[in-house]
Amino acid sequence: MHIEPGVVDGAKIILSYVTAIAALGFSAKASIDMIKKDGLMSLIGRSALTTILVFIFFEVMPHHAVGVSEVHFILGSTLFLMFGPAAAAIGLSLGLLAQGILFAPFDLPQYGMNLTTLLLPLFAMAAVARRTIAENTAYADITYKQALQLSLTFQGGIIAWVAFWAFYGQGFGAETMSSVATFGLAYLSVVLIEPILDLAILAGAKSLNRFKHSSLLETRLFS
Repeated sequence: MHIEPGVVDGAKIILSYVTAIAALGFSAKASIDMIKKDGLMSLIGRSALTTILVFIFFEVMPHHAVGVSEVHFILGSTLFLMFGPAAAAIGLSLGLLAQGILFAPFDLPQYGMNLTTLLLPLFAMAAVARRTIAENTAYADITYKQALQLSLTFQGGIIAWVAFWAFYGQGFGAETMSSVATFGLAYLSVVLIEPILDLAILAGAKSLNRFKHSSLLETRLFS
């Protein structure tokens, strides 16, 4: 989902600052809500874990340049279900920043675009979760259909934002359209695989039931 250097440049890149500020606004609200509910130390602990995990997802797990961007296993729905939206948002933000600073400084000018591409689909997924998962259902007990809905929302949002930035920066030429289509088709494989990974991870999480009151895990995970 990394936007390649040069796709959006010049004055057009200012829009990415606006969208990133909006995305960070959603993150701030979610963080405040979590602090009120679970406390500041819980937010800090979970965010540290998600930051480490996101960094691993970006740097260690397989990732390939395809079309206009890169295909990654981000596991955004897993981060959301295990740690909650606030910690997931902070982890995505800081993990992406750390990866850029340490290994890909050429990606830093695109940070606002990449941040938007990750965070706005995350909060769209959180909204879908509120509508599709009953309040008395623990996240560890969701069905494949529900996991697929979450993954489709998150990954579909990423595809939509990558396409937006590509067309916004480069126009609707044949080469850009082909690159976007190639990326979108490749990313659909992630949509098919991630719900299975989500359920496998959640099944493993059930063995952590003794940690159901841990401040490092989303309280909704078990109850």
